[in-house]
Amino acid sequence: MLRGFYTAASGMIAQQRRQEALANNIANVNTPGYKADQPTLRAFPELLMKQMGSTELPTERGFNIPGNHPIGTLNTGVYVQENVPKFVQGDIRETGISTDMALINGVLPDESGALFFTVQNEAGEQRYTRNGNFTVDGQGFLVTNQGYYVLDQAGNRIQTNGHDFTVTQDGNVQVDGQNIPLGISYTADAAQMAKEGNGLFTGEAGAVPPGATYTIQQGFLEQSNVDSLQAMTQMMESYRMFETNQRVLKAYDESMSKAVNEVGRLG
Repeated sequence: MLRGFYTAASGMIAQQRRQEALANNIANVNTPGYKADQPTLRAFPELLMKQMGSTELPTERGFNIPGNHPIGTLNTGVYVQENVPKFVQGDIRETGISTDMALINGVLPDESGALFFTVQNEAGEQRYTRNGNFTVDGQGFLVTNQGYYVLDQAGNRIQTNGHDFTVTQDGNVQVDGQNIPLGISYTADAAQMAKEGNGLFTGEAGAVPPGATYTIQQGFLEQSNVDSLQAMTQMMESYRMFETNQRVLKAYDESMSKAVNEVGRLG
């Protein structure tokens, strides 16, 4: 019976964490470049139950032969293993702002691959983002709205000297007659990229391989890929599952109460 308590409680905790991930997705439905998290539920390792016993042989010495008979498997609960970002291309919206850029996927050599803008965080480390909602800081550098420097292909900060610049579809920033290639990075396995906050990802990413294609649209933004209707439906489903586990836990509690207070009571 105690095992039933743990199984029902683990289900409640898993659904609560799933609710948190879905609520965060809905909160970022209007965040440019946001990638929805997909909570992955997994069961704890199953236990193989066997009946242990022995068989007595009809001999003078009464030999016993040990044996066991399989009963079946026992599941011990469920948990949220991780939240995996879904790297599906979001809708593209025109803004008309020259510093906004949308990174549009073309042909990628790997189905699980993904492209990113390369930026530099406050610690000087490279990070990756799909949020092209950029601006120009007081020193004329192209930065994200959080102040992270946008990098070029060589890993240097991009100096635009203001908002009067053009970005070609192949990713070149044209400033004062110069072409500065945007630092577009590629990873073959997007599932290995981890969210760091403020739209940034960390992980292994490098140069765009031959055969991969993309387009940069200046004055456009990639929207969040969250499907709000689907997320709301999943939240309702998760809530119902939480309630079901709650009722199971309550039933176990009532059974335990009877076992303690009523079973074996002397009349």
